[in-house]
Amino acid sequence: MMGPEIEIIIIASLVAIACAIPGVFLVLRKMSLMSDAISHSILLGIILSFFIIKDVSSPLLIIGAALTGVLTVTMTEIIINTGKLKEDASIGLVFPFLFSIGVILITKYAGSVHIDTDAVLLGELAFAPFHRAEFFSIDLPVSIWIVSAILFVNVLFVLLFYKELKIATFDPGLATALGFSPQLLHYALMTLVSITTVGAFDSVGAVLVVALMIAPPATAYLLTNDLLFMILLSSFFGILSAVSGYFVANYFNASIAGSIAMMTGVFFFLAFLFSTSHGIIFKALYHHKRKHLFATQMLIVHLSLHQGKPEEKIENTISNSMKHLNWSESFTKKSVDLGLKKKWMTKKGNQLSLTKEGKQVAIEVMTTTKLIEE
Repeated sequence: MMGPEIEIIIIASLVAIACAIPGVFLVLRKMSLMSDAISHSILLGIILSFFIIKDVSSPLLIIGAALTGVLTVTMTEIIINTGKLKEDASIGLVFPFLFSIGVILITKYAGSVHIDTDAVLLGELAFAPFHRAEFFSIDLPVSIWIVSAILFVNVLFVLLFYKELKIATFDPGLATALGFSPQLLHYALMTLVSITTVGAFDSVGAVLVVALMIAPPATAYLLTNDLLFMILLSSFFGILSAVSGYFVANYFNASIAGSIAMMTGVFFFLAFLFSTSHGIIFKALYHHKRKHLFATQMLIVHLSLHQGKPEEKIENTISNSMKHLNWSESFTKKSVDLGLKKKWMTKKGNQLSLTKEGKQVAIEVMTTTKLIEE
């Protein structure tokens, strides 16, 4: 039998993978806020189902929650289709309305049972290993059974409809032309988001579900453009957040769900800073490099205008080029060094001369500039 610590990490990791799979498509479809809306509005479906079933542990609560998630999407799209409000404003109207009804119903009629807003929002991950069930002579926490089943459904859905999901996500018009309904896939995806959210809320809470559904896919989005690799990478970052978040919580004696959510943000901001395609540090370095490359190109154009002419010995000097181009001494030195490194020019004392490659680059730069001006 595994220890509670290992089981907590397994539960959090399974939730992370289950959330990452539909989360990738939400991020790509620019519908990240929808996960937040669904994760809150399903509270109404849970409490209404409880009033009918009278059993807080019944798996039928998932059906009520999933239907409420679909209701949230439907109401939002009805408002969007009126043309009066955009998607973010529509979501901002729908989910507080549904969520507040759920909170009122819990407060008024379900205060004595184990359905409360704190549990829904923050979860009870530390206590998940103590609620157990045995299937096939295997004794595991109920959360592992539930989330594993949801993960299986999510993986099966993506495997069966991967091509359709990919086309509908990037080109809905083409999807329609090919004969399948992007709208039907959209509602199926939203249903999966609803089921995943309600299946995980009792253990990790709605806040962590949102964090795991958005942050790891967003992190993967910054690192790759390949859809399949993005799904795998987002799952990896979800697991990494779950494991590291647990140890952070253990070290600081803090909330496990809160620590995991924090780590999803940490990994996102690391990718945001250091990604070679979207990272701000890489972009800053790239623009800095481009700035000096452009300056060096301007320098060789200046040199080409005078090379081979009587004024070459005066004009094509470092000091005179610095004066004409209005550059600082350090900036001029960097541009000259780059030109020497690329073998576009040679230097003899204060004198600069273009190489054959440098003359060709100067011609290309002037030709390109002329075409742009025309």
